[in-house]
Amino acid sequence: MRIRSIAPAFGFAALATIAGLPAFAADYPVLRGSQIEDAPPAPTLFASSFNWTGFYFGGGAGVSDTKFKPGTGLQDLANFAFRNTTLGQQVNMGSLVNNLPEKSDSGATYFGFLGYNWAFGDAVLGVEADYTRSGHAYQIDDYIARRFQTSDGTVNDFSLTTNQSAKLNDYATARLRMGWAFGSFMPFATIGGAVGRFNTSSTVTATNYLTQANPLTGAIYQGTAAGYPLTVGASKKNVYGYGLTVGGGVDWALAENIFLRGEYQLIRFADVEGTTTTVNTARAAVGVKF
Repeated sequence: MRIRSIAPAFGFAALATIAGLPAFAADYPVLRGSQIEDAPPAPTLFASSFNWTGFYFGGGAGVSDTKFKPGTGLQDLANFAFRNTTLGQQVNMGSLVNNLPEKSDSGATYFGFLGYNWAFGDAVLGVEADYTRSGHAYQIDDYIARRFQTSDGTVNDFSLTTNQSAKLNDYATARLRMGWAFGSFMPFATIGGAVGRFNTSSTVTATNYLTQANPLTGAIYQGTAAGYPLTVGASKKNVYGYGLTVGGGVDWALAENIFLRGEYQLIRFADVEGTTTTVNTARAAVGVKF
């Protein structure tokens, strides 16, 4: 009889415990925290999905190394200075003019740019134009004097004074851009054409002092040859040169419409009045997109 009275009491207590368990478990912190849909997303290296499509513009500064390579224009001018003369027919004047060495100038440059991007998923294609103020220049002067007796017995004491110079005032490029977006970062490569505005000088000043005997009287004549001294060539301003450009860099979006840029640009201009010019530039800029 005593055992039977304990069993109902034990069974009632067990049911009460089971019935109270859900209310107790609802307040248990582990179960409440197990709702995984409320967990924050894991951080990623390139978290932003910046929209690169649209117009943009900006400006910046760079450090340029400009190499000027003189051509053979002075040799041609030296021969031209003694055209139609006995001396010029018997002496190759161009061979007396030294091949001038390559010269460099470097320093800060300043530029502005504008363009438009089209984004195709992570691929970004664009067109861009920029304008740069340069002012880099070179100048080489040379002098040579020789004596030569021509076949008619005339002694020619002649000289050649050469001047070659160029100044790259400014230049502009138009380029295609190809990039790949990693969120707020976009590495890119560029290729296009360039036009530069130069001041140039390429001149040869020739002199010729003659010592010759009169074939009839035998009298000795000494004096400057007719037409000398003579300067050939010219100094010119605002001469335009054309070339190609390639480069690469990275844009970094800081906000919805502001980005920073680091870039390398190489430009090669074709011969401009006897000088070939190559510009290497490392530059940084800030841009606005809209």
